[in-house]
Order: sequence, then structure tokens, then C-alpha cells
Amino acid sequence: MNNDRLNADSGRTAQSTVAEPPRRGIKSYVLRAGRMTAAQQRGLDEVWPRLGLYVDDGRLDLDAVFGRQAPRVVEIGFGMGASLIEQAETHPDTDFIGIEVHAPGVGKLLDEADKRGLTNLRVYRDDALEVLTRCLPEASLDGLQLFFPDPWPKKKHHKRRIVQPAFVELVRSRLKPGGTLHMATDWEAYAEHMAEVMAAAPGFRNTATTGPYVPRPDFRPLTKFEHRGARLGHGVWDLIYRRCE
Repeated sequence: MNNDRLNADSGRTAQSTVAEPPRRGIKSYVLRAGRMTAAQQRGLDEVWPRLGLYVDDGRLDLDAVFGRQAPRVVEIGFGMGASLIEQAETHPDTDFIGIEVHAPGVGKLLDEADKRGLTNLRVYRDDALEVLTRCLPEASLDGLQLFFPDPWPKKKHHKRRIVQPAFVELVRSRLKPGGTLHMATDWEAYAEHMAEVMAAAPGFRNTATTGPYVPRPDFRPLTKFEHRGARLGHGVWDLIYRRCE
């Protein structure tokens, strides 16, 4: 997932009772060309019509989309989808929505979801801020996950980081009271940035008991990238905040 950290961060206003991110052209992701395998293309061609969602369809009725009432979790930037697939398979009583702009990753996830017979997973291939702003109802989510977003380590690129005050406020508005924002990064400086932004964000409570970080919870699967980083002695920082108002 290290080379495919694709999440979304461009703004477009929509009618809402909460402040929306301002219009801006800066994005937190770069679209990279990638070769499609036969399985990935199959996912896009054959599975997308059943599990794919479109921003232009507007605000979702989540009970209608999934055909039931259940906890709902969104993951932004799922890369090649291994972690999200594992969560959906392990937690069949929870509905998951993945957001990713990288076509091979979307195709891979859809192919795997179909092969495993998963019915509790839907996918957007679009900008995450567009999806949050235009498609997800307020106070509709039990959790939002942002795992290993692009850290944009150069100072001149920090404005491209998806974790900014406007993004956090938008996430808060889409979480139910008690819902959680779970972030993870292998860049300590970005973890510190996340903690700084969240410390100033109204309506959130840090779930950590000591310091800003929590141990990796069992429900967040280890990625291949994370396994490789652990062997090299790289750290990973998890942050979990709960909407308290």
C-alpha cells in the first residue's frame, strides 16, 4: 500500500446544515497509471455494476443500498483493498463503503469481494471529499477509517495532506454521536500533525489513555506494507477519536 496511498482531498460545496470544505484545486492524491490484470479488469467490468456507487447519484439511502439496518464504516484510500476485504469478511454484520481513486485497486477489491461472496461492501471510485459532502448523510456512520494516507513529507506539500481542520469537521458531521475516526500512519511527523489537528477539533474525544496514540486494535488488519515496515523497524501510529457531540 506504500506506493498506492490514494485518498481524496478536493473540495466542492453542497447544501448542508454544516460548514463544508472550501472549493480548492489542491488534492491529496496523485492519479498514477497502472497496468490492469485480468482479475482487476473483471472486477471493474463485471462486479462494479453490482457493488459500485456513483457520486452523481447524490445522497445515499444506506438502508436501501444494503437492504438492511446495520453499523456503517467508511474507509478512505483502501489501496489494493486487502485490509478492507478482510474486515468485511470478518465482520458480516457491519456494512462497509470503500473510497479509492486507483483503478487497479478498485478492480482488485471488487474481484475479491465477488469471489468471496461479500454482500456488505460497496465502493466509490472517486474523490473522498466529494463522496462525504454529496453522498453520505449526516450522522450516518459508525466509523471512518483513514489508514496510511500519503504523508506528503516535504513541508511545501503539507497543504496536500488530507487531515486538515475542514476535513475533520466534515468527518465529524457524518459520524453518529459515539462514532469513531480511526487514522494510522507510518510517518511520525504526520502522526504528530494528525494529533495536533485533532486536539484543536471540536466535538471529538481521544480514546487513548496515555498520549495521543493507541495500540493497533485487533480489528485493523496488518497490511503487507506494514509487515515489511515492522521487519525494518519502522513504527506505526494509530489514532482513534470518538465523536462526543
